[in-house]
Amino acid sequence: MDVLKQFERFAPKKKGAPAVLLLSGGLDSATLLALIKTLGYTPYALSVRYGQTHSSELDAAVNVAKAYGAFQHEIIELDLRRFGGSALTDSEIEIPINGKANPHPENVGEIPVTYVPARNTILLSCALGWMEALGGQDIFFGANAVDYSGYPDCRPAYVQSFEAMANLATRIGVEEHSIRVHAPIIDLHKSEIIRLGMALGVDYAKTVSCYQANAQGQACGICESCRLRKLGFSEAGLSDPTVYQSNT
Repeated sequence: MDVLKQFERFAPKKKGAPAVLLLSGGLDSATLLALIKTLGYTPYALSVRYGQTHSSELDAAVNVAKAYGAFQHEIIELDLRRFGGSALTDSEIEIPINGKANPHPENVGEIPVTYVPARNTILLSCALGWMEALGGQDIFFGANAVDYSGYPDCRPAYVQSFEAMANLATRIGVEEHSIRVHAPIIDLHKSEIIRLGMALGVDYAKTVSCYQANAQGQACGICESCRLRKLGFSEAGLSDPTVYQSNT
């Protein structure tokens, strides 16, 4: 498959090797699940109920894991609401509906209130523990530094630093120096991610990206995540399969 050529460097060192993927139920992580399965990994999907204000994305994660070949899917509980500090975990903080995406990976001067403090570090640490228990070497997550919201833990420097830490902090890292933390879509526009997923057979109607989706998984259509998703389908020249709430 020609579309996979640019991702050959992410292929497993051994066919069928386990890889742990952070699976949110959104567009990006669904694409990654299909990708790593096609590359030849045995995917272990990890989703986290961290106190999100809605559970629709986790319902979507269950469907995505089944549809695209996760060998095992775990949902663990981490209540980050106890710390607060984000519109995604604190119902008292309003989710912005008039912000703009930040196209510059190094410009993190205006980090939006939808940033969850240290979320990727916490979630990747859980993925690291499961990966080591499995005897694996590879972790995947859907960081993106092109069409993104300006989160500091979605930048290439962060991915490199976490990988370095993982190789210092684990038995397999100390003994083999072999842990790899992958963010294959970090340099892609949303439209490119969507085209990749379509080539891999991903049905994006199964995914939920909205920051404030309702119980049925219908998207608000006006939060930043929805705007980025809409723009991605538009720029890809494809019909958006997202189901939006009637008041959108």
